[in-house]
Amino acid sequence: MILKRPSNQRRVRVAKKTKTVKPARKPYTAADIKLLKAHSKARTPVSKLSKLMKRSEGSLRQKALSLGIGLGHQR
Repeated sequence: MILKRPSNQRRVRVAKKTKTVKPARKPYTAADIKLLKAHSKARTPVSKLSKLMKRSEGSLRQKALSLGIGLGHQR
C-alpha cells in the first residue's frame, strides 16, 4: 500500500553538518628548543615569548615542562 502526501505539505531540507578542521600541529625544531631554553634562562615573560615564537602560552609551558626547564610561574 502506497501512502501519498497531501499536496499542501512540502519537504523540508535540513542543512548538512560541516566538518570541522583541526589546526595542524607544528613540531618543535632543535632551534625552537634552543630558543626556549635561552629565554627561560633570561626570564623572558611567557606572553612575549609566545608572540615571538608564534605558539600559544600553553604549548610553550607544556614543552618546558617536558624538557624539565622552568618557564613563567613554574620557576
